Amino acid sequence: MKITFLGATKMVTGSNFLVEGAGKKFLVDCGMYQGSNKDEMANTEPFAYNPAEIDFMLLTHAHIDHSGRIPKLYNEGFRGPIITTKATMELCSIMLPDSGHIQEQEIEWRNRKRMREGMEALPPLYTAQDGINCMEIFQPVQYDEIIEIDENIHVRFNDAGHMLGSAMIEVWVTEGEKETKAVFTGDIGNNDIPLLSSPTMIETADYVVMESTYGGRLHMRNDEKANLFLDIVSETLNKGGTVVIPSFAVGRTQEILYELNHIKDGNNDEEFQKKYQTLMNVPVYVDSPLAISATEVFRDNMNLFDEETQELIKRGDNPLEFSGLQFTRTADESKALNEKQESAIIISASGMCEVGRIKHHLKHNLWNPNSTILFVGYQAPGTLGRRLVDGEKLVKIFGEEIAVKARIEYIEGYSGHADQEWLLNFIYSFILKPKHIFLVHGEPEGQEILKGKLLQTTQIPVTIPSFGECYTLDDTLAVEQVAEPIGIFRTERKEVMDKIKVLKSELDDMETIVKEEYLNNKTSDNDIDRLKLRLQEIEEQIVKIVEKN
Repeated sequence: MKITFLGATKMVTGSNFLVEGAGKKFLVDCGMYQGSNKDEMANTEPFAYNPAEIDFMLLTHAHIDHSGRIPKLYNEGFRGPIITTKATMELCSIMLPDSGHIQEQEIEWRNRKRMREGMEALPPLYTAQDGINCMEIFQPVQYDEIIEIDENIHVRFNDAGHMLGSAMIEVWVTEGEKETKAVFTGDIGNNDIPLLSSPTMIETADYVVMESTYGGRLHMRNDEKANLFLDIVSETLNKGGTVVIPSFAVGRTQEILYELNHIKDGNNDEEFQKKYQTLMNVPVYVDSPLAISATEVFRDNMNLFDEETQELIKRGDNPLEFSGLQFTRTADESKALNEKQESAIIISASGMCEVGRIKHHLKHNLWNPNSTILFVGYQAPGTLGRRLVDGEKLVKIFGEEIAVKARIEYIEGYSGHADQEWLLNFIYSFILKPKHIFLVHGEPEGQEILKGKLLQTTQIPVTIPSFGECYTLDDTLAVEQVAEPIGIFRTERKEVMDKIKVLKSELDDMETIVKEEYLNNKTSDNDIDRLKLRLQEIEEQIVKIVEKN
């Protein structure tokens, strides 16, 4: 049995793993690269395998960084079944056409620029119709059911607690007399996510491919984040401002609606109730057609909610509905929100502020010191959301520079990902410890921290694979580089080489200057000091390049 890592390697997007065993080739996930323009251009790269030769796919969940290249895979010849949960299939049926629509819009904008420069127009990565077409090969399954692919391959989907329908997948492959079991975690849920059950603990595995998004950090606990959320919102509304929440349409939006509905329960403190009334006296807008459709899928799959939420539903308290909640479907309704003079709470996609209606709301609120932009989910490096969280004071939106005067807040506890503590607990829960752990879907610094913790506490060997590495799952765990790095990593390598060339050129120029001008009796001490300082700066730049790589 072999695993080739073809995405989410030392980064948080583009999940894609090729597994070979028992005469079959299959994929776990086929996600899109999200983040900066450079990252997203990697989506156009050819697959490192022939899609027509893939026998089937196992899909952990519907988020676009795990499912977003399925239409491209389908267009290029893949026709095997995509095995996933019913809820994931239903969410993909709205998310993949929506993603295709975004691809069409993005390429239209880029092509206008290309045409002005005399260049040929490019096709979209895929279209909304392609997103619809690929749904014909989805095959839904239930949690906890062992599925026989053939006599040598069996799989089971377990609740990952990350989003509606998300799964950790157990895979058993028998080759001759030997059975190998691998577990692909997908994204492991934060243990206290509203609505959803806690992640399933798995008892045995030979190999674990585990996400590590928050491998180097701990989340605040649920009661802390609820109070902080209420404080931020009430303080903003009391100033007459608007709270803009960039939210992932599927998952975070529904959890915030739950929080808004549920935040008052169990606290009779007078000050708390006063803040809550402030919150409930303003309209709450969900401004994302995709989020609205996803909320309807949540309503149709309430059997997947945790026990507490199901008890609320039985009592007639729908956690996704409350007084003051309004959904804006059309573009005109969305634009009208920014013309209102009243305070409001606006929940809008995309969560990283790269596309969608959220950019209009940022343009109308970032300059206002009375308003707050409240982030509740992971922000990938290079995205507008990450730049705002990191404190950037001037950003460009739709070609216009906007001064950032609004309050910027980030409540990390709303993340749908397990933090370091719960990632460790997931491994600790195994009765029969894995032989080896592969860390994927994380930033390098956090992965190294988590690797150190795992080695220290479990003594289980840990690998952080690079793109294109193929590992044979046996006692030797032989590795070979079977695919070239995609554009993201090739570009980074090129940038390093370009920097080295610049530094080399500077050193050559400096050598000439020193020979001709500095090494004579007329050179002042100040000139020599300046030269030494410049040499030190160049030396430091070289050291940084070496350390980074």
